[in-house]
Amino acid sequence: MNVVAWIVLGLIAGVIAKAIYPGHQGGGFLATIVLGIIGAFVGGSLGVFFSTGSLVLAAPTLSIPGIAVAVLGAIVAIFLWNLMTRSSTV
Repeated sequence: MNVVAWIVLGLIAGVIAKAIYPGHQGGGFLATIVLGIIGAFVGGSLGVFFSTGSLVLAAPTLSIPGIAVAVLGAIVAIFLWNLMTRSSTV
């Protein structure tokens, strides 16, 4: 899949994941794309791992199942990002 398709898939997945994920997420348009692309790779790699048992860096295709996998991966990426950037008040 070429870079433009990854950006489009990342944008779609990032926007859907931010709409689904509860609470406020910071970041703008670029952060949405980056988290969506990261999520696409996370979701694609986990999908390959669960179906074949081998861990391979993969991105899903630009299709409905591919978008669903990318959205799930983007939700995981947003969750991990929130864990890393959360400030603890003591």
